[in-house]
Amino acid sequence: MSETSEVKTMNIAVVPAKNEEGRIGRVLTLLAETRADKIIAVVNGSSDNTLREIKFLRLSKVEILYFKPELGIDIPRAVGAYRAFKEGAKAVVFVDGDMVGNILLLVNDLFLSVRERGVDLALTNCYPDTAYGNELTEQVLLFRKLLNVNLGIYHRIGVATPSHGPHAVSRRLMEMADFRDIAVPPVILAFAVKHNLSIDVPAALHQSKLGSRTRDYFHARKIADTIIGDTLEAFNYFNGKPRTRTFLYREFQGYNPSRRFDILEKFMKTN
Repeated sequence: MSETSEVKTMNIAVVPAKNEEGRIGRVLTLLAETRADKIIAVVNGSSDNTLREIKFLRLSKVEILYFKPELGIDIPRAVGAYRAFKEGAKAVVFVDGDMVGNILLLVNDLFLSVRERGVDLALTNCYPDTAYGNELTEQVLLFRKLLNVNLGIYHRIGVATPSHGPHAVSRRLMEMADFRDIAVPPVILAFAVKHNLSIDVPAALHQSKLGSRTRDYFHARKIADTIIGDTLEAFNYFNGKPRTRTFLYREFQGYNPSRRFDILEKFMKTN
């Protein structure tokens, strides 16, 4: 097999990392044991030793994309996906840099779903039961349900979304999609439905088992507003309306204004 053809069959894992010292090494070491042929760590806005920790691992599979400024939520996924696409990836799995849970089998299932079963968007069910735990979570899941019902896929995927948990995309999806939409995860879900791409939930792991960092209420509220706003944007995109983030006269922005689409666009123009 030639080097070129080998590159075109790669499985690539994309790992956003901002201030993940003490965690990123565990995540990358685990991913090195999966079906990932390459791992792209998108280090951005870090003021700790995240970059040094990655370099210290000396993992041959790891490529580092370093950005001094913070890219904002989900932009690193889009940056990593674009680099993976340009490098010929056939399947890309996204794993957050703080996700230290035992997700090895889950990641392999996502790769297999895309590569062997022809799935274009493979998701993880992070809420396999109905005990959601708190009012904030219930609010977010309500909007996720409303979106998936509107998309006509709730009966198949429940409240699963690319906003939460490891997930994977195919080369076919990346060839068709706008990489800026990968930075607004529910929009890429709506895009997949709108273009009759294959969507499946081949993996399940309760969110408490993912090993993600515990944050304070302020962060949780901002994340909730971000995801709710994203689902509203996806709903409007799917229905051919302006991509607003307003519901009942309230605008849900969360961390959306800090998304550095300008840096993403510059990266795509120069790489």
